[in-house]
Amino acid sequence: MPFPDECIQVAVVDYRPEWPREFERLAELLHEALGDLPVAIDHVGSTSVPGLPAKDCIDVQVRMRSIDEARVVALFAAIGFRCRPEPWNRSEASGGIHCRKLVFAPPIGARSCNVHLRESTGPNARYALLFRDYLRADEPARRAWGAFKHRLAVSVPGLMDYGQIKAPATDVLMAAAERWAADTGWTVL
Repeated sequence: MPFPDECIQVAVVDYRPEWPREFERLAELLHEALGDLPVAIDHVGSTSVPGLPAKDCIDVQVRMRSIDEARVVALFAAIGFRCRPEPWNRSEASGGIHCRKLVFAPPIGARSCNVHLRESTGPNARYALLFRDYLRADEPARRAWGAFKHRLAVSVPGLMDYGQIKAPATDVLMAAAERWAADTGWTVL
């Protein structure tokens, strides 16, 4: 469950041109707090795709060589970020492989965001970048995904149910993204 100060209703809005600048401000803050620990800090998720409707929540991926949980939780806490308590927070499957991760919520009253820490060589880090790059490159897929998310948010506005229904559709989208990656020679930068 989200923290008590977070919205549990889903609202998908049209793409907002300020999202990249808001990501840059978050990335700057994270660079200052984490020093040389990140391999990269990426804008991921739907707000990273120009023209794609999204929840007004910036998704940030921090790619790290390895995740030292005690150290990074302390560094994030020092700038007010909260380690998410949900059971899904410490592991996720990507391509059938279980990967370590941590997700942080913003400080109370701050801009809505999720900061995902992933090991830089993990398939889950690749997955987030492939999702973004495929939807940036494929306009029909981007339009269809945006329309699906709009309809889903109207029909199922509760965050947990929205996520449960969206997951299998995301699998279908990512199968197309994998084909696109193979056809174009896409790789993680």
